[in-house]
Amino acid sequence: MAKNDSNIDQLIDDLKQVRDEVELRIHLAAADVRDEWDVVERKWAHLRGRAKRVGEAVEEAADDVGEALDVVADEVKRGYERIRNLL
Repeated sequence: MAKNDSNIDQLIDDLKQVRDEVELRIHLAAADVRDEWDVVERKWAHLRGRAKRVGEAVEEAADDVGEALDVVADEVKRGYERIRNLL
């Protein structure tokens, strides 16, 4: 029976070693994940700030473009009216 006890003890020791190694890797991986999270969060904050500024600029530019289109449309309309009056 001593041989079986020795095998079980060896199995338990082997499993403990693997378990300890896995536990350490999980701990280290968790630190790596936190580091990666921090990097991505900084990029997210930067993106949100930039997106807001871009959105504001696009809105302002769209207003300017809209006004310019109105001016051109009015000029085209008056041009067609002048041509129609000449006919």
